[in-house]
Amino acid sequence: MSKRVGVAVAVVVLLAAVPIWFESFWLQTGLFAMAAVIAAIGLTILVGIAGQLSLAHAFFVAIGAYGYAYLADKIPPVAALVAAVLLAGLAGALFSPIAGRVRGIYLGLASLGLVFLGQHILQNATGITGGYRGIAVPPFSVFGFEFTGADGMVVLGVPYGPLEKLWYLGLVLVAAALWYGRNLVRSRPGRALATVRDSEVAAATNGIDVVRYKAAAFTVSSMYAGLGGVLMALAFGRIVPESFGLLLSIDFLVMVVIGGAGSVGGAAAGAVFVTALPLILNHYSGSLPLLAEPGSGGVGAPELSRLLYGAAIVVVLLFARDGLAGLVHRKERVV
Repeated sequence: MSKRVGVAVAVVVLLAAVPIWFESFWLQTGLFAMAAVIAAIGLTILVGIAGQLSLAHAFFVAIGAYGYAYLADKIPPVAALVAAVLLAGLAGALFSPIAGRVRGIYLGLASLGLVFLGQHILQNATGITGGYRGIAVPPFSVFGFEFTGADGMVVLGVPYGPLEKLWYLGLVLVAAALWYGRNLVRSRPGRALATVRDSEVAAATNGIDVVRYKAAAFTVSSMYAGLGGVLMALAFGRIVPESFGLLLSIDFLVMVVIGGAGSVGGAAAGAVFVTALPLILNHYSGSLPLLAEPGSGGVGAPELSRLLYGAAIVVVLLFARDGLAGLVHRKERVV
């Protein structure tokens, strides 16, 4: 236990020092990854623990992002963050009667409609979303501390602007998401959800309200997505509808599969891989001989990322069905 605590403390210290050592590209990439980690934890609770397939995760991420962007100019940003998460949870709760009664591919198809509905709303509700041009995201603040660079804050000779300050907000939100997710999975409700996933008949026989638990899982997953959406909006600074389409939902499923369905830590690792890879490839595309220039018709950073995702999924399905989390657990057992 003491060794784990020491490792955890060392990791926290290193992560806290990142804004001092790294440039803005790495900070923004890290923030995108943190937002994806939070949302992916929510999806692994739904897909991996409760056994419900959903293609609507991007819809709930969009509610969190646009909810915060719209409300933060009208109420305190902290209240806007909480309200945006609750709005995403409310949307999930409204959909939960369907989630509680259908399963498998049928639930996936039903949830897919939410993504198209969300795109229609985002494109046409211009008074709230700004339409295809998007909407600027107000900066975050808490107890009078502004997450901007207007105060001229300097730490060890490094100017602390919005990205540097948001980095610590992201760390706090990710830590909270991981803590709650792990506790939920290990708790009695988590075990009940796993029973529902394995056999609804057996769960009902043991006195578990299957419909209620499935609906609760969808609601919790939606709230996670909403929180990830808020952090994503803050990292972007301006959000547009096309960022929250079906492709984003597929990316979240890829994160869960690669990380290991049902593992909170695995979902986090999968989210970092899927989010950071295309950004890093694009950043270094000029020095990588295999990548073509954007618009040239060749294989660029986005296309190469998709190919690598596909290869990773094939490898996981063939050799490590429990994903990255399973590989780590096997190594620990061997040691």
